[in-house]
Amino acid sequence: MKHLLPTEAWGLLQQRRDEPLETAPLFVDVRMEIESLYVGRPPGVVNIPWYEYPDLMPDPARFVRQVEEESGDKARTVLLICRSGKRTVEAGQALEAVGFTDVVNILHGFEGELDEHFKRSTLNGWRKEGLPWEQM
Repeated sequence: MKHLLPTEAWGLLQQRRDEPLETAPLFVDVRMEIESLYVGRPPGVVNIPWYEYPDLMPDPARFVRQVEEESGDKARTVLLICRSGKRTVEAGQALEAVGFTDVVNILHGFEGELDEHFKRSTLNGWRKEGLPWEQM
């Protein structure tokens, strides 16, 4: 699994944006749908939760199956983002375990790590870097 900073991941997405849809990187938000919608998300991301409310328990088989359906090819680049970059490591490992060969974890995720005041988006992360995002 590769680990890229948000700015590096955005650069990769921009570099490959003119590729046909079936070969362009698949950008997956592994957060719960409510997080993705209300907290915000990068444009063009596909939401495939690693776990969902109310269970809050990962379902790797379901996750892998949904990514397989979206990607169409295990050689396709899959970029993973979550809140802080933790869930994506487990999700990426599950993808690699079934044969995905180009999995990218976006370090620090969308909101980044907690600062000394227990707030996110102040130290690092997609939003802190000023990269494009949208909110419901």
